[in-house]
Amino acid sequence: MVELKHYVEIEEMIHKTININQQLKRRGKRFASKRKKAKSMHFTIHHHSSNSPSSPSTSSSTPHPNPITAAADQDPVHSWWESVSKARSRILTLSSIIYSSSPSPSTSFSLSSLADSDRPALSLLSSPDAYSLLSSLLSCPSSGSGSDPLCQWLYDTYISSDSNLRLIVLSFLPLLSAIYLSRVHSNETSSIPSLSGFEAVILAIYSSEAKSRAGKPLLVQIPDLSQPSLYHSPRIPIMEHKSRPSVRVLSAPLEPHIAVKSTKRASILGTAFDAYHKHISQLPSWSKLEFCKFATAWAGQDCHCQSKLDFDGENDLDEFLDQLSIEQNGEVFKGVRIPLPWEFLQPVLRILGHCLLGPLNSQEVKDGAAVAVRRLYARASHDLVPQAILGTRSLIHLDKRERATVKANANAASLANASSNSNTPTKAKKPEILLVSK
Repeated sequence: MVELKHYVEIEEMIHKTININQQLKRRGKRFASKRKKAKSMHFTIHHHSSNSPSSPSTSSSTPHPNPITAAADQDPVHSWWESVSKARSRILTLSSIIYSSSPSPSTSFSLSSLADSDRPALSLLSSPDAYSLLSSLLSCPSSGSGSDPLCQWLYDTYISSDSNLRLIVLSFLPLLSAIYLSRVHSNETSSIPSLSGFEAVILAIYSSEAKSRAGKPLLVQIPDLSQPSLYHSPRIPIMEHKSRPSVRVLSAPLEPHIAVKSTKRASILGTAFDAYHKHISQLPSWSKLEFCKFATAWAGQDCHCQSKLDFDGENDLDEFLDQLSIEQNGEVFKGVRIPLPWEFLQPVLRILGHCLLGPLNSQEVKDGAAVAVRRLYARASHDLVPQAILGTRSLIHLDKRERATVKANANAASLANASSNSNTPTKAKKPEILLVSK
């Protein structure tokens, strides 16, 4: 920038103007040459990658990634901050949805306070107050429609790429499925509102699981006991020919679905429960406990086969059964007796097996799973389903063995403590000295 004085001759003004224009032109030429050199370098690298034998022929049409953006994506601090920002945005959106649906909440808990933590998604996942607040909104009679903002939030949250946000949606899958199935199988089908909001969330989970399987079936390899392994030696002498291991299909390849039809409802929900079981170790305990209670309700509460089951440790479950009956009488428990086809019951038994035998699960979750397994065994015995009888009976035997082991260890510990107390050496008493006056 040139500062001109008041008294300047016209020739000097023209000379300074020409100098300024020449300087601007020289700067423009230097910038254009640098840009041209960078462009030629970029074309050389891109042309070399397109002509390499390992790259496909269509790679020349794809744009070269920006090195600054690639470095930002590889930066762990940048990815962490992006995940935190996305989680905070989702929580604040959820807080506005809850406030709009109930401007005067009954509790003083606020979801916006969870957005200020270092890990907002995990804070929302592990908050029992947030779970109870969202559960009350999902249980409303008008919930589940296509215009339900909470279902829209669950759908948008699950299709995001953040794994912690997906866990939040999966933690509500038992409650959402129980409410959806209770309304579908209720007697008053004419008064049921639209359930497209619930179905959209379930289909999002199903589509994600189908994409992860890539059109392949789930296979299980059954070992051949005639061949030696690390854990056993065969009783029968080994023949010269080796038998091939038996491979069975655990789940058929998944088909794409854009709607939940009545004929495909069980398989779609079963696949969603497979996704739930895949991440069950990261889910909170109250979500697992809710699933156990809903599985008990799906089996049917008043089945007469329940009283015919003989298993040890029945007294250990009396307290949980009393609590379950109180919740049913208080209309807190949700769920109705529903059909249990094998494609739906198989993932349910996997989840109950984790809740029953998981070492990190609380005793309340284990008791809930024990009650659910016994109710399902009674239902399978009543319906005469062989694979369901075998699966539930096996889980009952494992539960009996686990409870017997825990009880034996507790008794051994109590006896050891008693014996250690009895064998503990005590301080010798001083002999009593009696003074007798003569």
